[in-house]
Amino acid sequence: MSVQTVPNPQEVGGPIPQNEVNALEQPEAVRDERFYYASQTELVWWRFKKHKIAMVASVILILLYLSAIFANFVAPYSTDARWEGRQQEPPTTIHFYRPGVGITGPFIYPVSRKVDPKTFQFKFIPDTSKPIPIQFFAHGESYKFLGLIESDIHLFGTGLGNEPVHLFGTDDLGRDLFSRTFFGAQVSLSIGLVGVLVSFLIGVSLGGLSGYLGGIVDEVIQRMIDFLLSIPTLPIWMALSAALPRNWSVIQTYFAITMILSVIGWAGLARVVRGKLLQLREEDYALAAQAAGASKWRIITRHLLPGFTSHLIVSITVSIPGVILGETALSFIGLGMQPPAVSWGTLLQDAQNIVAVAEQQWLMIPALFVIATVLLFNFVGDGLRDAADPYSR
Repeated sequence: MSVQTVPNPQEVGGPIPQNEVNALEQPEAVRDERFYYASQTELVWWRFKKHKIAMVASVILILLYLSAIFANFVAPYSTDARWEGRQQEPPTTIHFYRPGVGITGPFIYPVSRKVDPKTFQFKFIPDTSKPIPIQFFAHGESYKFLGLIESDIHLFGTGLGNEPVHLFGTDDLGRDLFSRTFFGAQVSLSIGLVGVLVSFLIGVSLGGLSGYLGGIVDEVIQRMIDFLLSIPTLPIWMALSAALPRNWSVIQTYFAITMILSVIGWAGLARVVRGKLLQLREEDYALAAQAAGASKWRIITRHLLPGFTSHLIVSITVSIPGVILGETALSFIGLGMQPPAVSWGTLLQDAQNIVAVAEQQWLMIPALFVIATVLLFNFVGDGLRDAADPYSR
């Protein structure tokens, strides 16, 4: 049986048919057509996806915020749960191997606290004869899931009435630091978003009016910005925080600290928005909208601001770490959130003395979360900054 082959036109010296040429060039042509007819959002997203570090940082940030939202489920214990005799306990060791049994699922050994007669320090001695397995989706303390649904299921634990597992150790009162860290993320992470949102709204509104209206409005707003930018940020934060009543509730203090952190943050953004609008307000589409009878507010919000949306998104992203660091610093020195509120800053108050740094290093774990969050936001900001100019390849 013979196999019939089709000769290659190039081998026999003949030209390639035009339809075959179009078929060969079609993928690149389609790609170019998608590129030039894509929306601004699509262009920014395509470039952002190429930034691998920013993509990984975005995923980790999403997981971090989800863990804060569902802290009741992720944390095995509540913020005020205490274990007598377990004060200053180091992080619990997780085991996966038992002598004579081999590799097993994760488990822990119960520990007992004893005083070292030589150093007079507490030591926690494990009892290797009673392994306790770690359970996933274990039953524990009751809580309301998202504040609505009653549940007692936690991501992990040892079950009701068993030996507790303290992945990050405990504090001076015997409270689980792992649970308190994730509950503290609710305040520290959300105050960054809320604070930047307030700064964004104020900065875009006043900057837009200043850049588009000009005249006396521009002069007043710019002199106010000059005054705010001339004040050192940390001292004014400390002064305003110190003026807050000590008897305020957690909610009142939360919103007060948010406003304090936003009082200066809007000034730089307002100046950038003003400069952009001074440049864009003379464009043909802005003049056409004005000739069509559109209001000044509509021209600013519907025609001018979308022209540099990507820049505004980058500004928001890079501003969030500053607000988180501000709340952490104020709470660390006792001028921010106050106990019984839990934030990363209040947790770090226990690590202010040299004894804690030298002997209880696990109390510094919330600082690692602060550092990691700031780095992640900076990575995402770098990716968005590169994607802000979508036509550059």
